[in-house]
Order: sequence, then C-alpha cells, then structure tokens
Amino acid sequence: MLDLLKNSCEKFPNRNAFFISNVFYTYQQLAQNISRVRQSLNEKINGNKLVGILVADEISFEVYSSIFGVLFCGRGFVPINIQDPIERISNIVEQCNLRFIIANIPNEKTDEIEKHCKVSCLFSSQFPDSEINISLPNLDETQIAYVLFTSGSTGIPKGVQINWKNVNSLLAAFFEFGYNIDENDRFLQMFDLAFDFSIMCYFIPLSIGACVYTISSDGIKYSNVYTTLEEHKITFAAMVPSFLSYLRQYFSEILLTDLKYSFFCGEALHEDIISEWSHCVPNALIQNAYGPTEATVFCTVYNWQRENIKIKNVNGTIPIGKPISNTYIIIVDDELNELPNGSKGELCISGAQLTAGYLNAENNDRTFFSKEIKGETTRFYRTGDLAYFDEDGDLIFLGRTDNQIKFHGFRIELSEIEFHARKFTYPSEPVAIFYKNNLGIEQIHLFVEDYKNDLSALKIFLETNLPYYMVPNSISTIELFPLNKNGKIDRKALFNFLQSNTRNM
Repeated sequence: MLDLLKNSCEKFPNRNAFFISNVFYTYQQLAQNISRVRQSLNEKINGNKLVGILVADEISFEVYSSIFGVLFCGRGFVPINIQDPIERISNIVEQCNLRFIIANIPNEKTDEIEKHCKVSCLFSSQFPDSEINISLPNLDETQIAYVLFTSGSTGIPKGVQINWKNVNSLLAAFFEFGYNIDENDRFLQMFDLAFDFSIMCYFIPLSIGACVYTISSDGIKYSNVYTTLEEHKITFAAMVPSFLSYLRQYFSEILLTDLKYSFFCGEALHEDIISEWSHCVPNALIQNAYGPTEATVFCTVYNWQRENIKIKNVNGTIPIGKPISNTYIIIVDDELNELPNGSKGELCISGAQLTAGYLNAENNDRTFFSKEIKGETTRFYRTGDLAYFDEDGDLIFLGRTDNQIKFHGFRIELSEIEFHARKFTYPSEPVAIFYKNNLGIEQIHLFVEDYKNDLSALKIFLETNLPYYMVPNSISTIELFPLNKNGKIDRKALFNFLQSNTRNM
C-alpha cells in the first residue's frame, strides 16, 4: 500500500488528498506531514515495533499524517480513542508494549495517560519541518501494519494484529472487482479510526490519488453525512447498515445521482430498507460485505440486484455473498466437521487476510484451529457467526452463535457490558439486550434484576469504564428475570418484552 501512496504523492502533488473540517489538504501537504512525523519518530524511537496514535471524534489531518508517518518508519500503528476509559487505554498500552503515543497537543488526557500508563506522549504539533522523504521502508510482509482492539468477554479487549500480507491481500482483492474509480473520485470516511472499516475508507482512495472526505463531529452525524454526500458529490460511500435507519425519514428528499458505489459492511443489511435506499442512489452499485477484524475489514461481497426477480433474503436480511480472492470459507458443525451447502453451521475463515493471531496468545486456542483441506493443513478462524451456502454459492448470514453483536459497526460482546455492570450492581445480576425500538433504531438496553439503587449512578459508572459505543442506551430494573426450560435466563423473553413495552431511561 505504501508504494501506491508514494506514487499518488509524486504523481498528484497538487490534487486534494483529504477534506477535513471544511479544509482541503493536498498530496504534497500529506507527503510533507508524513516526512515531519517520520523524521521525528526516527530521532526518538528505537526498536519499538508499535506506536500508539491518540484519536478523537474529530479526526485531524495530523492524525492521518501520523498514521502514515509511523508506517513509513517501518512500524505499526495502534489507534487509541481519547474517550476510552484510562483502564482500557492502560490495557492496550500493556498488551502492545507501547512506549510512545502520538497526540496532537498536550492536554489533561495526555497528562493522565503518561502518568497512569507509564508511556511517553509525542506531540505532532511540535514536530519540526523536514525535507520530504517518502522513500519506502524495508518491510517484511509478516510485519504488523496495525493493531485494532475488539471487545472481549472477560472485560479485557483483544488486540488483533494485521500484517502487511493481510493488508496487501485486501487491496488486491478490492481492485480485482474492477471498480470504475480513479484520482477523480471522492470517498466518504465516516468512521472512528479504531473501527476496522475505516481502513478501507482512507487506504484505498489514497492508493489511487483520490480524495477522502471526512465527517465533522459538530452537530448531528447523520445530517453531516447526508450533507457531505450531497454537497461534495461523493462517488464511493462505505457505511454501516444501521446508519440508514437515521436517514430513512429523509429518503423522499435524498437523490444522490453522482454516487457510483454504495458499500455496506459491519451489520446485517435488511432487504426492506435497502430497497428504499436504492431509489436515493439510482446510479449506484449496492454491495453488502462481511468480515470480522480478524480477516482484515471484509472477506465476502454480495451485489444487490435492483431488478432481481429472485429476491434473496432470510429473516429480512440479504446475503453476504461469496468469498473474495485469497479467502476460503467453510461451514462447520459443533465438532468442526465441514458441512455441505445448504447446511447451517458456524462460518470459519481462512486465507491471506487472516490475522496471525491476537497479541495475547491465550485467546488464540479458543478461536483458531487447523484442518486438512484438499490435502493441505489449513488454519481457520471461528467467527461465531451462523451461516450457510445457498444453491448459488452465496453465504446467508443467520446471526450469532454466542452473545456478540455488531452495533454502529463495532463488534461488541454483550457479556463485556454485563461484566462491567456486574462490578457495580453485585449481587444484582445485569443482562444486556440488543433490540430495535419503535422507530426501528437499534439500541442496547440493560436490565438489572431486583436492583434498588440509583440507575443514573450505574450509567455514569459504565460511561467511565466502557467505550462510548458500548454504553447502554437505556437501563431499567426488573423484579425477577424470566427463565427458560433449562433454568437459564430467558433472553428471548426479555427481548420480546422490550419490543412490546419498554420503559426507557
């Protein structure tokens, strides 16, 4: 990827690389900033394989420059959200063995991080100017490009290490689709940099000399996205499906004739809403993709057909499609035996995009396994997702085998929310439920059994111990949890209760 970015900077120095907070930044400015970061890091760090980068809701040009400055140093980057609780940041620092975190300017949070996490903060605003140097570093394909952290059921986040082989395989597979895109295209980037879907939203456009349009954190996000799509004539928009729920009330007013590709990933995509959305983007190819962080952003794609006589959907959701290049997928039973097409089981992934594993090797045995396929030993990742191959070879997604969800694109273990809530409510038991409210918007609700104390205090506790996207939208108490015939908490009954009569906090 770095050679493609280098080519963009040299071939299109005066073209715009980013549009951030109503300001355009050219490829020459990007090359200059990358060089500043690269030179300063080379003078300060020695032998460190990973460098942390502190990111906020409003992602600045300096943050993107810092990411590529780290990569051009031959190191890997670790995005850390400034809103995360200090204990979570400390855990990330420890797992990655970080000694340095790049921030823009000193502030109270950087002071707290340095003190609590025993790490040095380097401030990009203080890096001196330097001559442009975007010569390619000597990289091995097994070197880590970045580490992203996903939710862990024990309350401890899991660090997924993605190497250059994984990244380059993703880019190669993407370009094999034959998209009609070049340096004149305009790409939407609306995601937190700690969310893996963001990777394709800026890696890919910068690889071809196109412009990345980011979203302001001021005001209402969905309104800002729509404004950006319309005013800047975005041609490639990657979004999570739940975002359409917020825009749905405005569909009759939306007409984006310049949009060529409407790409979705991160959650189940529902047939009814995508049919309505298709009228807003009459010239766009609509694609539904699937992939966990462990398989580098996405690894299957389905092209939604506007005039398809045979509409495919199961439980109202459209397929996740076929594996992309260099990806191999099987469906297995509980004993990890491969199942034939049409049989429902757990979706397991192999291929060039598959991570080498988690930073904490103890997590690997539970999620990776090897199996002989066509005479060769092949390593697979257990996704925990239920699926099957239909007669056309398309994967049909059926939900989770466990208690994990996708919310606003982030992968979340509901048990992690319960783990932290339980520390506050003990001996009262909490249960987190994922549901749609009366407006069709997905939310997380937390029930607490027979809890007499202040629920607002619990909400504050969770806000200080969980990332913002994991904090329940509402909390209520219930006298006694319903039980199923096996004596377990009947989550389905709680879900049905929420659907019919929820008293939100």
